[in-house]
Amino acid sequence: MIDQNTNMLIAYTIRDAGESKHWDRVGAAFAHKDGQGFDLVLDALPVNGRVTLRVPKEKYDAAAE
Repeated sequence: MIDQNTNMLIAYTIRDAGESKHWDRVGAAFAHKDGQGFDLVLDALPVNGRVTLRVPKEKYDAAAE
C-alpha cells in the first residue's frame, strides 16, 4: 500500500515465461517533494508498453546493484 512515507516505487515489466510470469526491473519512480506526483526514470522501455510500479519490499540500496 502506498502511504505518505513512500518516496520511491520500483518499475517492472512483466512477461510470460511459459506457466509463470517473469518480472524484469526497468527503473523507478520518485515522489515529488510536494507529494502530488512522481518522476518515472526508466533504464529500459518494455516492448509491450506496460510498466508496473510496486512499493519496494526492502529499503532500496543502489550500491547493491
